[in-house]
Amino acid sequence: MQIFSTSSRIIVTCSNRLSPYLEKEVVALGFTPVRLFKTGVELKGTMQDCIQLNVHLRCASQVLFSVKQFTAYNADALYKTLLQFEWENIIPAEGYFSITSNVDNETINNPLFANVKVKDAIVDRFREKTGQRPNSGPELNRTVIHLYWKESVAEIFIDTSGETLSKHGYRKIPGKAPMLESLAAATLLATNWNRKSPVINPMCGSGTIAIEAALLATNRKPGLLRNNYAFMHLVDYDHDAYLKIFHQMEKAVIDVPGLQIVATDISEDAVNISRINAGIAGVEEWIQFEVCDFEQTPIFAQQQGIVYLNPEYGDRLGVEAELELTYKRIGDFLKKKCKGYTGYIFTGNLELAKKIGLKPKRRIEFYTSKIDCRLLEYELYDGSREK
Repeated sequence: MQIFSTSSRIIVTCSNRLSPYLEKEVVALGFTPVRLFKTGVELKGTMQDCIQLNVHLRCASQVLFSVKQFTAYNADALYKTLLQFEWENIIPAEGYFSITSNVDNETINNPLFANVKVKDAIVDRFREKTGQRPNSGPELNRTVIHLYWKESVAEIFIDTSGETLSKHGYRKIPGKAPMLESLAAATLLATNWNRKSPVINPMCGSGTIAIEAALLATNRKPGLLRNNYAFMHLVDYDHDAYLKIFHQMEKAVIDVPGLQIVATDISEDAVNISRINAGIAGVEEWIQFEVCDFEQTPIFAQQQGIVYLNPEYGDRLGVEAELELTYKRIGDFLKKKCKGYTGYIFTGNLELAKKIGLKPKRRIEFYTSKIDCRLLEYELYDGSREK
């Protein structure tokens, strides 16, 4: 199998509930998805398409390229089938590979055992055909092979991403309870923001929302901040083809005159971390950072941008009681100081959200870790609604 000249099934995975926003990104790149599910999008394409998807997508986790589908009732059948596969056309003999898996088979009580069988088949194939073998281990920074095995249906993918795409590479200092970059990007895509009007981000934490907004507005793709993907460690990989795509991304970056993004936090450490992260992302010049209580955040008058807050959720009884006052203050801040804007609150505590005192126009479902969350949208009228 010559993987760079073959078309196959591509699965682009994402965190739960991000697939509608991932699908929009995939379509914007010119692809036609054939299936949408809660944690991903399926399409058909080539390894070259996988390169495009890896470097452009903000909401994705992994880009998986299917190379073999077969029936396997147990681990021995898995091994025997994979021993016959032409691994030498995928993994360099002097290279390094790792195995990941998603296994649901009644004969397997530990997915790591299935991983070992895949590894053994690859190693034994190399020894038989070449007399040498690539190294293997847990690191995901070289060639990555993914096994999907449900009951008797097995499928082998090349994970063309390796390290997850959901981290965009600029957050070297994460800060306290940071929002995953792919989630932050998806929530911004879910808003009504036009990528030109102001973004006000009180309680900015490590700055992820403000940074992702600046990246979106200036059309900076995640691939500009990353220089290693698993597809780079495959047989027949053409680095010049990748560089052509990279330079196209560089040329696609745009200037947005007058772009106004404000990020504030009461913690000086948080603001310093945000500023460092924004510098790594290359967007520090677009963001105005300030240390202040959220109620003192500068608001540009006569504008129609968005105000985005991600307050604490409160997972302990005492903390939640203290946060009731904070959520009430957030509601007052939105009503009194943010007229004309659209307000957004990302929270995993809908009881606390009731203290805001405003009726949300939309409740958009998301997950963070294993917490059921909502992005609440509020229309903040300048005057009466009728007016």
